[in-house]
Amino acid sequence: MALPDLDKAVGCSFGLEIDGVQIKQISEVSGLKMEQDVIELKQNTVDGKYVIKKLPGRPKAGEVTLTRGLTEDSSFEKWVKDAHFGKMGSARKGGAIIVYDYEGAPIKRYKLTNAWPKSLEIGALKAGDTSVLTEKLVVTYEQMEVE
Repeated sequence: MALPDLDKAVGCSFGLEIDGVQIKQISEVSGLKMEQDVIELKQNTVDGKYVIKKLPGRPKAGEVTLTRGLTEDSSFEKWVKDAHFGKMGSARKGGAIIVYDYEGAPIKRYKLTNAWPKSLEIGALKAGDTSVLTEKLVVTYEQMEVE
């Protein structure tokens, strides 16, 4: 769904799609970025002036943190288990982080290449607390593209 020129997107919900499996209950996504090295080229010009030029270098790998409420869904745990036992052939996956609008229609996709789970953290467990238990999955990836 295309937005009019002056309207901005509001991410009402987020999802993770890994090898065709969709997890739509993501409540927070942080650290999603594309970055590359900067190469400094120092040289003298023909008339003897010293200049520094900045050139694009290699793309950098990244990490993204996904937070969701704790549910019976064990897809995060299964994926983490493969990485922890060194089964990197099955742990490295292609996928995407999807931003949905208020109607549930996808408005943006961030495609991740060779993504695998670095860590899984369960929120603080406190007796008598009424807040939602969360799990945070840190995913590292080799490349990101915006679709």
